[in-house]
Amino acid sequence: MIDTRQYVLKQIEERDIRFIRLWFTDMLGNLKSFAITPSDVDSAFQEGISFDGTSIEGIVHGAQNSDMLVVPDASTFQVLPWRPSNNAVASMFCSIRTPDGDPSPGDSRQVLMRMLRKAQDMGFIMDVGTELEYFYFKDATAPVPIDDGGYFDLTPLDNASDLRRETILMLEQMGIPVERSLHENAPSQHEIDLHYSDAMTAADAVMTSRLVVKEVACMHGVHASFMPKPLENENGSAMFIHESLLTDEGNAFFDLNDPDGYGLSPLAKHYIAGVLKYAPEYMLITNQYVNSYKRLVSGFDAPTYAAWGNKNRSAFVRVPRSKPRKEMSARVEIRNVDSAANPYLAIAATLAAGLKGIEEELVLQPPVEGNRLTLTPEEYATLDAVALPGDLSRAVDAFEQSELMHDVLGDYLHRALADAKRREWEDYQRHVSSWELKRYLAKL
Repeated sequence: MIDTRQYVLKQIEERDIRFIRLWFTDMLGNLKSFAITPSDVDSAFQEGISFDGTSIEGIVHGAQNSDMLVVPDASTFQVLPWRPSNNAVASMFCSIRTPDGDPSPGDSRQVLMRMLRKAQDMGFIMDVGTELEYFYFKDATAPVPIDDGGYFDLTPLDNASDLRRETILMLEQMGIPVERSLHENAPSQHEIDLHYSDAMTAADAVMTSRLVVKEVACMHGVHASFMPKPLENENGSAMFIHESLLTDEGNAFFDLNDPDGYGLSPLAKHYIAGVLKYAPEYMLITNQYVNSYKRLVSGFDAPTYAAWGNKNRSAFVRVPRSKPRKEMSARVEIRNVDSAANPYLAIAATLAAGLKGIEEELVLQPPVEGNRLTLTPEEYATLDAVALPGDLSRAVDAFEQSELMHDVLGDYLHRALADAKRREWEDYQRHVSSWELKRYLAKL
């Protein structure tokens, strides 16, 4: 068996790597980093590297607990292809620990690890694929698109195809396989779909991909944004998460003889029912900004109710049926998550909801098919579809009262995230927008 740490040390020496960036996230999923030299890598593996945690949101309680450690995960070692080949730079994702060696209560990666261990104790391994949507703009000062393309458009309308190509080549150099890429519906909106992998690898891949997208854009003099809703009257950007549970026997979501014709096992239906039932409680995690709720409005192919379907691409959960007889294609596609979500917490929260549905043997309500956009709230009520929080404040309310999310995140992170998002909402409430001035100033 290969010692992964020794392999990393050998790679550092043979490839003339001069700096190793240690990557970790704050509680919102923002990538953080500092660099060490090769001489410190072995001690980083053995003891961790200390840093001041008070500057990272949600990592520590306060200044009295400021000293924290990052411990790199050798299996995530990768050379950064946008840096020079000589005097190369590599990176590793890290766990955050206290000086005593205990996991930090604010470490998002640890939250996902705990949920994956729970799934494993129930006999499941989680498989995840993601679809990342984002925009290219001329710069970061205003959302000015660089193309006028639409779905699947190519040159000359899609003049960002070279940016996507270069991004994909870099991701593949870093060991992240890409399934497809395309121009999305809105002007200058793009999508990169990452191949299935285990859940932790998938979350790491999302973090890496968002950075690579931005790095390539910067090299070409444009700005890439994962803001959920940067353009009025256009679709926003999602991060669709495809989830399935595997056992030693195969895909636990698959049943070719499903009497309802969806190819889903009873367990999969319980899972979907849990994802839908607890949706309002974890929306603060999957849609964590004021701007997130500008995307989740009627008329823009985004869910406003916790309903599911097959042909309905505006449903909260969709069950793809492109290859109905292929076992490994059986999965659920969660469509409310936006492109700015913390992938570790988003996957952990949706997994927790699904497992809760299995434990409670929840009954899955009939699907909502056809044109969801034509349904009224009253019609949704007859379908037992749960209304989603319409803004950040209501999402905080549901999250604060959620025992499930408290159990998933732990007392500290649950409280810290609610407090941070409540402050964001209060800041937003104090802001007077240009829309308000244009609408009211002259006439009132």
